[in-house]
Amino acid sequence: MTIIKSGLIQMGLKGDTSMSPEKIRDLMLEAHAPLIDKAGEAGVQILCFQEVFTQPYFCPSQDKRWYSAAEAIPNGHTTNLMCEYAKKYQMVIIVPIYEEAMPGVYYNTAAVIDADGTYLGKYRKTHIPHVGGFWEKFFFKPGASNWPVFDTAYGKVGVYICYDRHFPEGWRALALKGAEIIYNPSATVEGISKYLWELEQPASAAANGVYIAAINRVGTEAPWNIGEFYGSSYFVNPRGQIEAQASATEDELLIHDIDMDMVREVRDGWQFFRDRRPETYTPLTDLN
Repeated sequence: MTIIKSGLIQMGLKGDTSMSPEKIRDLMLEAHAPLIDKAGEAGVQILCFQEVFTQPYFCPSQDKRWYSAAEAIPNGHTTNLMCEYAKKYQMVIIVPIYEEAMPGVYYNTAAVIDADGTYLGKYRKTHIPHVGGFWEKFFFKPGASNWPVFDTAYGKVGVYICYDRHFPEGWRALALKGAEIIYNPSATVEGISKYLWELEQPASAAANGVYIAAINRVGTEAPWNIGEFYGSSYFVNPRGQIEAQASATEDELLIHDIDMDMVREVRDGWQFFRDRRPETYTPLTDLN
């Protein structure tokens, strides 16, 4: 049996949005530090944080001051720090932060760091919403990362970010490229999203024979108050069954042992990849 011990950290905002992005970043990193240490000491092999984990979810605004929250990837403050943690604990770390590619070009990105502290690469959020309370196109350029799968020390890892989860094509692309576990860092609030939270990702896990780890922040964030981030981070197995889940309201490190042999077992039992008919799907890309 091949077991991977994985961890997810969900957290509410520390400080408040009147502070500078740099100050908020420092407070969030300070709050994460003991949970990262706890994960490392518990033997966690792959750790992931929530979407844009060093900042508030600032997209209810259209305030350009939040551009200064963006960092370089790699060789920015946060990724450099996480490379040190990864090496210290021999732990793969997925680091979702706001990325500055160049002045005026920003992405919603997750860096992936291997267990020896080596930066492996990044995934940039592909699908960018722009609706009331979620003015993301003001802050993020759509990514075109070509569905990278990271061959880490412990397994083949994919990343999808928040709103991406509503689009089944990316889950399938990541699975076909070899992902065995896909992490979905998010920032999502009460409403229809909560119903979909435990519907779409289990369905995608079952359809693609993969583990999915879903991470969401907690609490409310003034002055926008668009709703309560409901936490409820979880691991779902390739049969679509939620195996472990965090609380809806508390900062939490959720640790779970993942049986990676289930990926092969499920795929051998349900031959979805064998029975695909991609030659019949080409009209889908023409239906704009």
